[in-house]
Amino acid sequence: MSPRVPVRQPELLRGEDSYLIRPYVLSSEERRERRAQRVRRQALWLAVHGYDAGPRWIHGVEVAG
Repeated sequence: MSPRVPVRQPELLRGEDSYLIRPYVLSSEERRERRAQRVRRQALWLAVHGYDAGPRWIHGVEVAG
């Protein structure tokens, strides 16, 4: 009979140790950045088609619309 080799119990995988993240979960900062980018792209698209939808504030000064 061969000697018994102890069997190691598998370690549990903790979530904070894993590099897998949900790509659809965004921080509030990332949401703000994406929204700002979307607004800029929309303003650019409208400008290309002849509509003035530019920013109302430039460098902290309100621009007359």
